Amino acid sequence: MDFRPTEDQRALRAGVRGLLAGRYGREALRASVDTGVAVDRGLWRELGDAGFFALRLPESEGGVGLGLPEAVLVFEEAGRALVPGPLVATHLAAGVVPGAAAGTAVVTAFDLGGDLVAHLAEADAVLGAAGLPDGEPVRAADPLTPLHRVAQHRVPRRGDVGAYVSEGALLTAALQVGSALRTVELAVRHAGEREQFGQPIGAFQAVKHLCAQMLVRAEVARTAVYAAAVTGGAGEVAAAKLLADEAAVRNARDCLQVHGGMGFTWEADVHLHLKRAWVRAEQWRTAAEAEELLAAELLDSAG
Repeated sequence: MDFRPTEDQRALRAGVRGLLAGRYGREALRASVDTGVAVDRGLWRELGDAGFFALRLPESEGGVGLGLPEAVLVFEEAGRALVPGPLVATHLAAGVVPGAAAGTAVVTAFDLGGDLVAHLAEADAVLGAAGLPDGEPVRAADPLTPLHRVAQHRVPRRGDVGAYVSEGALLTAALQVGSALRTVELAVRHAGEREQFGQPIGAFQAVKHLCAQMLVRAEVARTAVYAAAVTGGAGEVAAAKLLADEAAVRNARDCLQVHGGMGFTWEADVHLHLKRAWVRAEQWRTAAEAEELLAAELLDSAG
């Protein structure tokens, strides 16, 4: 089975990368951090106009009519650019919540488990919930993923969001892959620019090995995500989420190590990738949940 993107898929990815580079580059990212405004409504509508949220809706319903393989390519680019907001939930809500497909509505979800919900104050709806619940703000690691805790009786039942978990986990894994690949780029660029003892630090074997390990980790995760998008199997999706979470978190940490002390400063972007990776690792399907699913599948196949 060939998991390589087709020419049309590569064009789609390039188009999304160009859109985000022009609309949500580093200056826009830092402005979001400085202002604390995670969801840019203007950007949300532009993504809607570009078909980001309606990508998998049938053309008869006003969508683009593509599938999961194309969706993971698009979400990979959003992860690379660190676009904040409930992108996955709004995409899943297209065709279900009015305005979600067009980007005129922001939809979040209880994808963190329990009573925590991200972007509640910026959302128009919660996937699988009746109405918009009130919540108490909770301190969050990622400055662009504000969290709220709601009363337990306002949390949707498991069955109301269960149908979205597998696709939500796969699209979140695609976001993680984009971040993992971006931190490889940041590490390699810094290793080529930063000099010690009269030569770039990238010339030192230890740094070369670190960057090489980051690349391998990201590419393995990307392959798993692409494969899961094609097969759609629950086990493949769980494995893809596991690998993508590990790649995003470990690559961000290794990128910090390549940057040295400056990587821990607020002015650097590396810490933003790490904090977002931590949050995404808890969304839709955690490592423990993915491992349990994979173990159950292995036991079934062995029996």
